[in-house]
Amino acid sequence: MDILDFPALRQRRHRTIGATSAAVVATAIAGSLATDTSSPWYRSLTKPAIQPPAWVFPVAWTGLYASIAAVAGRSLADLQERGDTAEYQELRNALAANLALNAGWSALFFKGHQPGPATLEAGMLAISSADLARRNIAVNKRRGAFLLPYAAWTAFATVLTGTIWYQNR
Repeated sequence: MDILDFPALRQRRHRTIGATSAAVVATAIAGSLATDTSSPWYRSLTKPAIQPPAWVFPVAWTGLYASIAAVAGRSLADLQERGDTAEYQELRNALAANLALNAGWSALFFKGHQPGPATLEAGMLAISSADLARRNIAVNKRRGAFLLPYAAWTAFATVLTGTIWYQNR
C-alpha cells in the first residue's frame, strides 16, 4: 500500500480498531454471561471487608473495557502504519492472551466454583494486564498510561479472589 493512499490507510486503521473493539466486546459478553452473583454458591461465600459494593463492578469494567479497546486498537493501528510487524504481532498476541485470561476468570470462578484456581488465573491476568500496559506505553506513553488502572484493578481482583478463597476454604 502506498503511504500516500490516505483513504486506504484510514480504512485499514478503522478495521484494526474495529476488530480490536469487537474482541474486547466479545470478552465482556463472555465474562458477563459467566458471572452470576445471585447464585446460591456465590451468595453463600464469606466476602472480605475489601469487597466493593456490587454496583462498582459493572461501572469499573465498562470503563476498563472501553480503555482496552481504544488504547490497544489505536496502538495496533499505529504499529501497522509504522510497518512494525514484529511489535504489532507481539502486541496482538499479548492482547489475545489477556482477553482469554479475562473471560476465563469469570468462568473459572462463577461457573466452576473454583476460587483457588481462579486466584492463580487472576494473578496471571494481573501480570498480563501490566504487560499489556507496558507494551502500549512503548507505542504511545500518554495513551498507554490509560491501561494502568486496568493493571491495578486486576491486581486488586487477585487479592480479592485470594481473600475469598482463603476465607471459604
